[in-house]
Amino acid sequence: MRTFNIHEAKTHLSRLVEEVANGEPFVIAKAGKPMAQVVPIRAAAKPKRRIGFLKGQITVPDDIKTPFAAEIEEMFYGEK
Repeated sequence: MRTFNIHEAKTHLSRLVEEVANGEPFVIAKAGKPMAQVVPIRAAAKPKRRIGFLKGQITVPDDIKTPFAAEIEEMFYGEK
């Protein structure tokens, strides 16, 4: 693992961050003494989506589009 002093790390920070993102960690040292290790962050795995987990708990009425049809028409076309 490569080691950089603080001044060098600040000077080349953008390049070093890119290298870390590509899997090349490094150490930052102060007066030759290692102070910090820079490693890439591993993204947390997204939980799997459970399709159908509400099955049987929700019902959709057959006339789902008609309960507010009059109100919707009034919003678009004004009063009749």
